[in-house]
Amino acid sequence: MSTPAARAAAGAPAAVSAPADGSAAGTATQIPHQAAAARLTVRPVGTDGLLIELDTTERTEALHAELLRRRAAGTLTPVREIVPGARTVLLDGFAAPQAARRLAAELPGWEVPPLTGGDTAVVEIPVRYDGPDLPEVAALWGVPEDEVARIHAATEYRVAFCGFAPGFGYLTGLGERYHVPRRATPRTRVPTGAVGLAGGYTGIYPRSSPGGWQLIGTAPDTVLWDTRRCPAALLSPGTRVRFVPLDGAESAGGGHGD
Repeated sequence: MSTPAARAAAGAPAAVSAPADGSAAGTATQIPHQAAAARLTVRPVGTDGLLIELDTTERTEALHAELLRRRAAGTLTPVREIVPGARTVLLDGFAAPQAARRLAAELPGWEVPPLTGGDTAVVEIPVRYDGPDLPEVAALWGVPEDEVARIHAATEYRVAFCGFAPGFGYLTGLGERYHVPRRATPRTRVPTGAVGLAGGYTGIYPRSSPGGWQLIGTAPDTVLWDTRRCPAALLSPGTRVRFVPLDGAESAGGGHGD
């Protein structure tokens, strides 16, 4: 049987937030967060968990980073799992219900700084920009096809959350002008290592599967999930990622995330 954390992390590439199966118990609490216009909702999950819902992916990533920072510093109420979604963070495995309630009461007073590049290592993923949807993405962006590779590779990404399949990370970083819709008709088979775009996310398919993302390239040598490796997943929430073109395209400095 899956745990609440596993269920919250599960999803598909079309997902915009992690599901919260089993979170109906109790009453949701509206809590001011940073400003009157930005609010979060805290919902009890089972007897020893909390689901925190936020209004943007950016604030969700910032809260997840702050939770990890406080846990590393020993100032966070002990909790077994911290699982981010697109606009949710699940905290599962408090020692007692009282501990969860105390943290929910403390959240209004938290100062959550915005995300920065940080000083953690960057995972570099070699990519051949040869995807079948490259022409369509170029048209949507209003640029030549070779410019898609340059723009995409010039951006630094961050794994916002994981789901859909073991090893699949939802990477943020592309500015809103580069967001693209999913394909109107999904493919019945997307090959292992395909690099795709959907909405504001970049993703790499860890194994062959159906999918509706716009495919712009292939990461032929990257193993995203290997049970013989510890940890098995190459990418985890918070990981910084850069794509390195294999076709000679240069990732120009200055970035194109905006």
